[in-house]
Amino acid sequence: MLTLRQIEVIRAIMVTGSIAGAAKLLNVSAPGLSRLMKYTEDSLGIRLFDRRAGRFVPTSQARNIFDLLDVVHRKIDDLQSAVAGLGRGQSQELCIASVPSIANVMVPRTVARLRQRFPDLGLDLNILKIEEAIDYLLLGRGELVAISSRFDHPLIEFEPLASGRLLCIVPETSPLAIKDKITPQEMSEYPLIGINPKDPYGAVMAAMFTDNHVDYQMNIKARFGTTVCSLVAAGLGIAIIDEFTVAHGVVRGLKSIEIDADSIFHTFIAYRKDLPLSVYAEHFRSLLRQEMNSVSSLKSPEKKTKRRNGRC
Repeated sequence: MLTLRQIEVIRAIMVTGSIAGAAKLLNVSAPGLSRLMKYTEDSLGIRLFDRRAGRFVPTSQARNIFDLLDVVHRKIDDLQSAVAGLGRGQSQELCIASVPSIANVMVPRTVARLRQRFPDLGLDLNILKIEEAIDYLLLGRGELVAISSRFDHPLIEFEPLASGRLLCIVPETSPLAIKDKITPQEMSEYPLIGINPKDPYGAVMAAMFTDNHVDYQMNIKARFGTTVCSLVAAGLGIAIIDEFTVAHGVVRGLKSIEIDADSIFHTFIAYRKDLPLSVYAEHFRSLLRQEMNSVSSLKSPEKKTKRRNGRC
């Protein structure tokens, strides 16, 4: 049986008419090709070429074989092109979704890195409410969802993505803008813009005040973090927001202040347990985790130890 390498060499000799020409075409040494050609003919028990005045001419018995070899070679080229296309994401589409807080900054930055690896990959991005994520996955509309809470479901896996903290955001012109840290008591003295306490981030926010025995009044509630930021920038109050929404200073006119209270929250990647993720979805998941951990103010104990020991 001929190997793919033998097929490639035989076709190169057929096209160029000489060992030297085939060696140049394949960018290999001529003596090596000559030995491989002799070995091939000996193995097959037939002579594929006649040697005439230094030229290699296909024998009459082998002409039909050469026609078939040419077809095989074209199919191999088609296969290699198809594989290369998959490596670039050609003719493929990745369907993913995210809750707004992660979609605002983290997802676009992750997509930019994903396109560097798969430049031809098509993308279908959705922004979902938490309650929409299950239908999105179970109905096969997409492969995964970046989400801000988890719950038990027999068909959905919730994999930890990243942890972060809530921050207090104030207008840059506010007297509070000079502060690096603020307490729940101090925040309660200002008009507060926030999200519903029934939301995952809203529950963490409410717990900060409850645990510190501080009464607060939320004058304005907004569903999306981008809306909250715009309201604060308009001077309508201060707000508590997740750090991923305001990462990299994308929202202008605001100052982010660390909160002197437990404000840790967790995010997850949700996907179906019974279906494997595509290589594109796996790569997106990995890049999103890297992107979110790179901006998170939470550091693992191991990282802290290395920093104290001067190893990073």
